[in-house]
Amino acid sequence: MDDAGIDVWVGTNGKNVDTTVCVVDLMKRDSEIGIPIGCTKEEKAIIYETHNKTQYMKGSLICR
Repeated sequence: MDDAGIDVWVGTNGKNVDTTVCVVDLMKRDSEIGIPIGCTKEEKAIIYETHNKTQYMKGSLICR
């Protein structure tokens, strides 16, 4: 919704895409979708934690 496109995170585990990230930022009144590419479980955990640090921003990882 911010007209900046889809966020992409490139991990250290190849080019596998098996997860999508949906984020809602209540402060900015914005939502975004992200795609982790080749991310390990640890890297996905970092992405999840990054998007759930505050009460105004929440993210969900949707795994295949």
